Formats: sequence, C-alpha cells, structure tokens
Amino acid sequence: MTTSNIKAWANTRETSHEIAEAIFELANNDETLAQKIWEEGNDEVLPIAFAKTKEDYLFWGEEKIDRKNV
Repeated sequence: MTTSNIKAWANTRETSHEIAEAIFELANNDETLAQKIWEEGNDEVLPIAFAKTKEDYLFWGEEKIDRKNV
C-alpha cells in the first residue's frame, strides 16, 4: 500500500499516520491483517509508531496515547 493510501486509511479511522504506518509494517502491507491489528490492538505498534515522530501524543481512533506510557 502506498504512503498516500495509508494516510487515507488512517484518516478514515481518525488514527495518526505514524500508527497506521506501523500497523501496515507489522501486517506486511496486508490490508485485511492491518484492519485486524487496528481493531484488536498489538503491543508492537506503538514503539514503532513513536520512533517515526517526535510528537508526545498519537491517536488510535478515539484513544489518545501518550509517549511516556509506551
């Protein structure tokens, strides 16, 4: 999946782009598996996502995630 498609996927789910990128990395760009990870969660996503940004907060849907809690 292209970066612009991942960003669109993230936007429709109100999720930070970094989290979406991390999800797709873990899912090996499999959109079905990515959706499952997004719905069920995965402890590996957040460290990867925060490594992609200097932001202190990211959003996974409606959930606000603080870097210091990762």
